[in-house]
Amino acid sequence: LLYYQPKVKLDTGLIGGVEALLRWQRPGHGLVFPAEFVSVMEQTGMIVRVGEWIIDSACRQVAAWIADGTGAVRVAVNVSSRQFVEGDLEASVVAALERHGVDAHLLELELTESALMSNADHTIAVLGKLRARGIRIAIDDFGTGYSSLAYLKRFPIDKLKIDIAFVRDVTVNPDDAAIALAII
Repeated sequence: LLYYQPKVKLDTGLIGGVEALLRWQRPGHGLVFPAEFVSVMEQTGMIVRVGEWIIDSACRQVAAWIADGTGAVRVAVNVSSRQFVEGDLEASVVAALERHGVDAHLLELELTESALMSNADHTIAVLGKLRARGIRIAIDDFGTGYSSLAYLKRFPIDKLKIDIAFVRDVTVNPDDAAIALAII
């Protein structure tokens, strides 16, 4: 299942988009969170097919929100490094956008630093093509992976999402506040 977590703009309090979050409704066990099953999907390669399903489902939902009058909502989707290596991320994204008639600017792809660094030159090329189409690119969990600013400037990104380890206590821990401020 996909759950859509609102992204609230702090300056206005309005919803500025959503993030698609994968959950598994396991019969007889209830709702299973990604920490318990995503690593198995990564190891087996299922993450590529599931990732394609997530992108397609998110685009379908955006189209449904437009059709029902909710309006155009930007949706962020997490992308696995294996989708770059084993899948054809560009083709699956473009196909999903076209299939559901969704404008590219309504899709944001989130990658971890480790996903970016997996075959960096190929990743840069693919992200460049996607970004040229209008798709937004974000680095998720920033600060916990490679965090090399020299590498960071090579990637066509629009947004850094600072890892929760640095922002959870930002109002009470001066070290966390200093790190977050430096990143900003």
